[in-house]
Amino acid sequence: MPEWAADGIVLSVRPHGEGSAVVNVLTADYGRHAGLVRGGSSSRMRGVFQPGNRVSVNWRARLPEQLGQMTVELTQSIPALILDDPLRLAGMASMCSLLDGALPEREGHPGLYAGTNAMLDLICIDDSENRWLEGYIKWELGLLHALGYQLDLERCGASGQTQNLAYVSPKSGCAIAHDQAGEYATRLLVLPQFLGGLSANKHDYETGLSLTEHFLARRVFGVHNVDIPTQRKRFGDMVLGIYGG
Repeated sequence: MPEWAADGIVLSVRPHGEGSAVVNVLTADYGRHAGLVRGGSSSRMRGVFQPGNRVSVNWRARLPEQLGQMTVELTQSIPALILDDPLRLAGMASMCSLLDGALPEREGHPGLYAGTNAMLDLICIDDSENRWLEGYIKWELGLLHALGYQLDLERCGASGQTQNLAYVSPKSGCAIAHDQAGEYATRLLVLPQFLGGLSANKHDYETGLSLTEHFLARRVFGVHNVDIPTQRKRFGDMVLGIYGG
């Protein structure tokens, strides 16, 4: 009988049958993994299954390919720590929805799991300037990398130079130097300063989210003919409302 125990992060939950729930969690060694939780739809368990919560998970099934049954214990409620900050809550919801929608089932991603835990710690740090948004954008770049879509932001894709990088090709994902863009500059994505780019016309947070959203929508979700999650769209709109110009 296959079974395992691990720490995890709740990604999503949906009701199933009479009072049960199917819960998706992210773990280091077992990746995005689902399981049936008996009584998981009860009001008593509702707080445990909030996306973003850190949990202790036990899973078992008769056969490896089965959904299996899962028991989950709360170890830390991240949403409770940021309950009074809608932007941070939206950022956390965006992370969970991207992981839930993009990761293949049962494929271990220890690096991504560690990075996601680090991002949850960062999102909880009190900072009136919201500098955690830089970390969030880098986390999305890390998600793209984990899925096999690493952007090359270190050197110009046209000349190989490492200075005066200002744009990113929306097709290749390579950086483009300012003097190489020419008449195509308006068709390129802007490379934010905190990722090594020159001054951006828009605030770096909004520029960075526009960059990662393009590749998430095109290379991850678009290939399956599905839209980027609404939680990610909502988060991007919130950042644009605060920092767009």
